[in-house]
Amino acid sequence: MPDLPEISDNPAVAGVAASGIAFQVVEHGPVRSLAEAAAARGVAIPDVVKTIVVRLSEGDYRFVLVPGDRVISWPKLRALLGVARMSMPDAATAKEATGFERGTITPFGSSTAWPVIADERIRGREITLGGGRHGVALAVSADAAIAALDATVADVSEPEPPPSKG
Repeated sequence: MPDLPEISDNPAVAGVAASGIAFQVVEHGPVRSLAEAAAARGVAIPDVVKTIVVRLSEGDYRFVLVPGDRVISWPKLRALLGVARMSMPDAATAKEATGFERGTITPFGSSTAWPVIADERIRGREITLGGGRHGVALAVSADAAIAALDATVADVSEPEPPPSKG
């Protein structure tokens, strides 16, 4: 296990270290887009896995792991969870539910261990996840992360829509 000074003051790094899986901490400067994050981390866009917090009801959340080139398919996710409605919390509520700011969220070291749903397309890949701080990512085997997080693996995404013109 890496001997990192960041472990003591970064719950995400401490959380992934405690999971026992192999990981690397990737530190980079500020990024303004997913493409910039991929370039800074030295990975392809699909390997920048977004951790999205969804709210099922008051005080009931899920982490959804989605490849960088895809977005949540709300109909697929609702069907998987057997719910008619869900929403994305605002930034303050997401931080309250996870302990992390948007753009840094990861299931590793979250203040609450919400259930994790991983899009099936991340399996078999080396991925990067939010690292608990801006400019920090966790590089892990997706399969090891899925196992460590006891994630439900399912088809819950769709291709990122093209940017709208106008």
